[in-house]
Amino acid sequence: MKILLAEDQAMVRGALAALLRLNSQHEIIEAADGDAAFKLLKEQSFDVLLTDIEMPGRSGLDLAAYVQQQQLPQKVVIITTFGRSGYIRRALDCGVSGFLLKDAPIEDLLAALDKVLTGKRVIDSELALLALGEQDPLTDKERRALRLAADGKTTAEIASLLFIAEGTARNYLSEAIAKLNATNRVDAARIAQQKGWL
Repeated sequence: MKILLAEDQAMVRGALAALLRLNSQHEIIEAADGDAAFKLLKEQSFDVLLTDIEMPGRSGLDLAAYVQQQQLPQKVVIITTFGRSGYIRRALDCGVSGFLLKDAPIEDLLAALDKVLTGKRVIDSELALLALGEQDPLTDKERRALRLAADGKTTAEIASLLFIAEGTARNYLSEAIAKLNATNRVDAARIAQQKGWL
């Protein structure tokens, strides 16, 4: 089995890769962040993409969405320290095959990898219950605008980056603020991040 391991924390990535190599005959290719993983996905084929969520550049959810959109053959398994309901819902919407917490034993991860290769879906039971929680009220456009606002971009910059009119960008932000009962765009971004919706 050929696994692409995308994890930005070098120590965690190294430990995971070593454990996977020690416990199986899998070929492990390491990517130091989401952008590096994206490049590898375009150049090679893998059986499994094993990815963290929060990374510099593209997130694990961005990578999962790309695999789904391109109808790539590899399975996607997300490992994370964050059990946020929004992340789980979005991961499921992107068709991920597995969603596990990083503090799970390596045996659980190996068993999950074997299961997803046979077409099964493996979601940590606590995480599955969380996913049944709150629904993400944001549209994709509102989420993108809010993410840019969280990075400190002005309305004009957001409009330019999203190729929309400034008034439209303002509307997306206003809608997001209203939906999240936030006081301003920074507060809205904070709420959305806490819930895993950004």
